[in-house]
Amino acid sequence: MTDTTPPDRLSNDPRSPHYNEALLERGVGIKVNGVERTNVEEYCISEGWVRLPVGKSLDRHGNPMTMKMKGTIEAWFLS
Repeated sequence: MTDTTPPDRLSNDPRSPHYNEALLERGVGIKVNGVERTNVEEYCISEGWVRLPVGKSLDRHGNPMTMKMKGTIEAWFLS
């Protein structure tokens, strides 16, 4: 990872080992199969997947229910 490329894997859940608050504040844009997504919970470029929330449903701990979508993942910093 350089100053201009985002990490291979990033999560917005503070309990995750892939959480990085400084990078999330900077802003990361994600494209999945050529379509820009704004609701990504977690992504991994090398494995080719993203986790997206499923509606407004929550699990028993109050976290959003997610589904894994596979495909070509592109990531970039917004600022």
